[in-house]
Amino acid sequence: MSVTMTMATATPWWKQRWPWLLMAGPALVVVAGTYTGWLAFSQQDALVVGDYYKQGKAINQDLRRDRLASSLGLSVSLGYDATQGLLAGQLRRRTDDHGRTERLFVHLSHATLPEKDIKLVVQPDEFGAFQINLPMLERSRWVVLVEGEKRDWRLAGTWSWPGQREVTLSAD
Repeated sequence: MSVTMTMATATPWWKQRWPWLLMAGPALVVVAGTYTGWLAFSQQDALVVGDYYKQGKAINQDLRRDRLASSLGLSVSLGYDATQGLLAGQLRRRTDDHGRTERLFVHLSHATLPEKDIKLVVQPDEFGAFQINLPMLERSRWVVLVEGEKRDWRLAGTWSWPGQREVTLSAD
């Protein structure tokens, strides 16, 4: 009886598809990790505050300003007319002290991009009404801060424009 053995010729590993398929996963992870690292280091994080201690001390001053606004019974309504490009508002006080007008500082802070923040100085009339030209207001969630001329009181809140056509900020 004669036995013949046939030996299959083995092909080199680089000609097989399975090693390449198994190496594709880790290679994809390396490429994705490199791209994520590039994103993290190439763009500045605008939401991180550098001096936490100073920010913490400022909170107490802000609380005093909120309490003063509450004792004066202040509220302000803001509305934006996109067709005319006007921001209109009305400052109300609990007491009727018409004739006493002071400049107001209105700060609209963009939720994520500080370069799009808007700072305005407005002069209300004797009844507390004011209007100011404002270029197209971007669709966003705005943080609104209204302060008196001496910055001794403040009203703050959020405004999702254009979902909310107007916003009213009241002292609690």
